[in-house]
Amino acid sequence: MSVLHLSFYSAFTACGLGLAFHRTHLISALLCLEGMMLSMYVALAMWPIQTQTPSSSLLPILMLTFSACEAGTGLALLVASTRTHGSDHLHNFNLLRC
Repeated sequence: MSVLHLSFYSAFTACGLGLAFHRTHLISALLCLEGMMLSMYVALAMWPIQTQTPSSSLLPILMLTFSACEAGTGLALLVASTRTHGSDHLHNFNLLRC
């Protein structure tokens, strides 16, 4: 395993562990999701270089587009939940109530 692969795997794992264990605020959960998407984007962008294929792939651009949509949706949910609940603490949210 090369150092490049190890760095991508460790960045993805660190963000996943941050999402699993540090769920205090909604913004920290969204930042962990963005870090996971960024490490996947960089890994997909470097994949044609590692395999020495001459053509570039459309998959990293498509994933970056979905990541931007996810970030916009997450920030909209953050603003809406902060307006209705007063804070972005995840323990204040009750999914059973409307």
